[in-house]
Amino acid sequence: MKKLGTTLILSLVAISFALAQKYAFVDTDYILSNIPSYKAAEGELDKLSQQYENEVKSIYEEIDKMYREYQAEKVLLADEMKSKREEQIISKEREAKKLQNDYFGQEGLLYKKRQELIKPIQDEVFNAVKEIANENGYAVIFDSASGPTMLYTNPRYDVSDEVLQRLGYKN
Repeated sequence: MKKLGTTLILSLVAISFALAQKYAFVDTDYILSNIPSYKAAEGELDKLSQQYENEVKSIYEEIDKMYREYQAEKVLLADEMKSKREEQIISKEREAKKLQNDYFGQEGLLYKKRQELIKPIQDEVFNAVKEIANENGYAVIFDSASGPTMLYTNPRYDVSDEVLQRLGYKN
């Protein structure tokens, strides 16, 4: 019985401590959409991505053309020529897959460009959020843009505009 009472008291103390903490939230999508350099970086990345996609697509179209020509001429070719043409098609497919990986892979050019353009802006936002949390004594600042994990948020606790102001942007 004494154990139950102690547990109950400790639980109440823990709950009251948790309720005394200050919480806030930000919407990083909203913040980033109000930063012109972020929009410009996204535009540049989209343009670069489209360029890479077009390059890869043209190689695959070339492979398709090579394959169709091979299929049309296959009955007329000697075994040695068939093997040579098949190897050319396979080689071109490897080239296309390698280029695709070089552009879009985990360590590809597009990823590196994204890191170069977007990461510094995201770091600035994170640092501004961190400063606001420290100055205002927030225990936790949630990101409402990262998914539907918050069922309700009171706009009173949204510090997104404060982050934008800290970064030097007016909204």
